[in-house]
Amino acid sequence: MMTHRTLITGASGDIGKEIAMQFANQGHLLVLHYHHNRSAIDEIISKVPKEQILDIIQADLSVKEGLDQFLKLLPRQLDHFIFTSGFTYFGLFQDMTDQQMDNMLHLHLKAPWKIVQHLIPDMLHQRIGKIVMITSIWGEIGASCEVAYSTVKGGQHVFIKSLAKELGPSNIYVNGVSPGFIDTKMNNMLTDDEKNELVQEIPLQRAGTVQDVADAVQFLCGDHSSYIQGEIIRVNGAWS
Repeated sequence: MMTHRTLITGASGDIGKEIAMQFANQGHLLVLHYHHNRSAIDEIISKVPKEQILDIIQADLSVKEGLDQFLKLLPRQLDHFIFTSGFTYFGLFQDMTDQQMDNMLHLHLKAPWKIVQHLIPDMLHQRIGKIVMITSIWGEIGASCEVAYSTVKGGQHVFIKSLAKELGPSNIYVNGVSPGFIDTKMNNMLTDDEKNELVQEIPLQRAGTVQDVADAVQFLCGDHSSYIQGEIIRVNGAWS
């Protein structure tokens, strides 16, 4: 069985960490990226055989200097790329600064563009590759007070669909996973009452878990999704 070499950006986030653990359990060799939360990376390291950690790269992908440095350190011979990096801006759109807009665009669009460009040549040579991006329900339906975040997530959806058509003939798969309301630190800005109100709107009557999202990513990177290309799998309990 082939041992896959997998890059996970945002591996220190709740979803990224769960994906890393699941892929490690499947025998993947991991390149882990993080920005701030080194303790989460250390937690992964403590639970994964050291020979499965190919590299750990710290970088701020929301700025040009951080992305450039990341690309200099990033190996090219990777089979899977899972993009989980992201942050939101919660507030009125009219109050966003130019810097906040630039950071949002750079992290969610420019960073995956440049990383994919870096990895494509070797994937083309090997005629193998799986690219999966964690997007958001807001990229499909939009959200008040998260206008910029919704916009860049919508851009990710179109990027996935377009790139899938371009790379499909070369046996490189490009798909996305679009979570709804997932129980992660990103939603800590909500009060318990606000969370309960959201859950009442979800037909499954619960928040999603990081495992729910990681399971979908693992499916897309496995052998049972060989005719799924350019798709955005919704993981939202029929919320949309």
